[in-house]
Amino acid sequence: MGRAPTVGLYVLALIVVVVGVDILFFRNHFWERLMVNIGIVLIFAAFYFRFLKS
Repeated sequence: MGRAPTVGLYVLALIVVVVGVDILFFRNHFWERLMVNIGIVLIFAAFYFRFLKS
């Protein structure tokens, strides 16, 4: 699989996780949702730079 499809699937997975967590757990909690979303993005970024960046 090439680089572009891998990054595309990775970004799609990030979006699915963020939206899923927002809907399931933090629907009416703005600040908590914002903090959790930032944490999720940081975890995905760390995983990307550790394992997927070549």
